[in-house]
Amino acid sequence: MIEFGAQASRVRSWGFGPKCVRLWRWLLARPLFLLGLILVFAISLVAVTAPLIAPYDPIKINLPSRLQPPNSLHFLGTDHLGRDLLSRLLYGARVSLMVGVTIAGMSCLLGSILGLTSGYFGRMVDNLIMRVCDMFFAFPPLILAMAIAASLGPSLQNTMLALVIVWWPRYARLARSQVLSLRELDYVQAAKAAGASHPRIILRHILPNVSSPVVVQTTLDIGQAILMAASLSFLGFGAQPPTPEWGLMASEGRIYMRDFWWYPTFPSLMILITVLGFNLLGDGLRDALDPRQRGRLTSLR
Repeated sequence: MIEFGAQASRVRSWGFGPKCVRLWRWLLARPLFLLGLILVFAISLVAVTAPLIAPYDPIKINLPSRLQPPNSLHFLGTDHLGRDLLSRLLYGARVSLMVGVTIAGMSCLLGSILGLTSGYFGRMVDNLIMRVCDMFFAFPPLILAMAIAASLGPSLQNTMLALVIVWWPRYARLARSQVLSLRELDYVQAAKAAGASHPRIILRHILPNVSSPVVVQTTLDIGQAILMAASLSFLGFGAQPPTPEWGLMASEGRIYMRDFWWYPTFPSLMILITVLGFNLLGDGLRDALDPRQRGRLTSLR
């Protein structure tokens, strides 16, 4: 019976209980969260279906059609090599989402592991990990990422690695702060007294309570990762031609801005819409998972 009760509790925590229903009702009643959810879903759908809906090859050069304004053949115009901008933007969604999810996911994984280790064991382990974090926090993130990417060589993979190196300390600090407030609680002390191993205590008793703020931070950081990667590509440290990456497209189009406005404008708008969608989505999740919102959730019973 005890085991059955524990399983039922886990099922409710996975999203099948009345509390989760109230949570989703509250979230879907928030217009900004709903807008963010729609934007993220639309961008994700575009990324998945890009090969099916793109009207042209995104890297095929067609010089006779170069720098055409939006028209019936090219709905968003063409670039300086005659490539269809709509097709490149659709394929660029795949690149940008892959970059954002990979950077945020790897940073979250690495930082959370180190943060959990630092907060749980403390002492020398904590001091060592936190001093390394302090070293990274001493530099502006974009400048440090530029330096790492420049030393590794300009490429999309090196840009992703540089941003992971720059961003993992924020997750380590976040996870550590949560662990410090949890490791002295009664249920953790009871698990220690019962002889539970350190990995079991961390994974079964501490990690589930740390996951909510980490997930929210990851959702917010996907948009920021896309923006940072696009910035590095714009500066020449990231994706290289002919990769259809939004930051690179905006960089290539900036010298044509005065006479051919559509070239840099549409890639920049795609970056804006995507980052906005993830920010709104993350803000909604943060509000919903904030304990101070419990009173508002209770009123939806």
